[in-house]
Amino acid sequence: MLGLSAPDWSLLAVAALLVGFAKTAIGGVAAISIAIFAAVLPAKESTGALLPLLLVGDLLAVRLYRRHADWHRLVRLFPTVAVGVVIGAGFLAVVDDTVMRRTIGAILLALVGVHVLVRLRGGMRTPIRAGGPVAAVYGLLAGFTTMVANAGGAVMSLYLLSAGLGVLGFLGTGAWFFLVVNAFKVPFSVGLGLITPESLLLCLVLVPALLVGGAIGKACIDRIDQARFEQIVLVFTVAASLNLLR
Repeated sequence: MLGLSAPDWSLLAVAALLVGFAKTAIGGVAAISIAIFAAVLPAKESTGALLPLLLVGDLLAVRLYRRHADWHRLVRLFPTVAVGVVIGAGFLAVVDDTVMRRTIGAILLALVGVHVLVRLRGGMRTPIRAGGPVAAVYGLLAGFTTMVANAGGAVMSLYLLSAGLGVLGFLGTGAWFFLVVNAFKVPFSVGLGLITPESLLLCLVLVPALLVGGAIGKACIDRIDQARFEQIVLVFTVAASLNLLR
């Protein structure tokens, strides 16, 4: 994994920077990082290499937004998320790298489609009730997608937006959610051989780029034109996803 070319390292550094930006500003940007990691590294190994980096980003986000979490909503969501993670771990144990790469691409495309559909409909008309059946579906999907492709961010973004949370509530609830869930995924990833000393070293090398991205995100959160930025993110995510489906 560490015998990478200079262009590969450059791409991974950009991906790490986007992880930091996603954790402190717009979560959907992380989908680009997922696609970059899966394109540069073997698809299965990419999920294990990215997970420690995501945890560093989660710690940064919690430090910044820890006081703004909706814990009632989180506690009601965690059980179904845990079930989704277990299902995802079982899926990872039986598929090969080609299926994994295409699954990541398909998941990202599907999430883009859902995101666009919700936007075209003007968002949910009524906030999703914590603990209700719709919330349970979001929890299962978030758990599965985060285990299989580290792609739960898009699902949770849709859920938190549909729950009617404000900006700080959105950031704080999401920060704690992913810190807990990504930590929960670690034993599964280690057991599947996805997190290794080599992947941890890769993460360590990329942490400075993540911190730069986090600082940029924190500085931009009040100034960014989110609608335009979302459009750019969606275009790049679709392009990267189609590349993974090849």
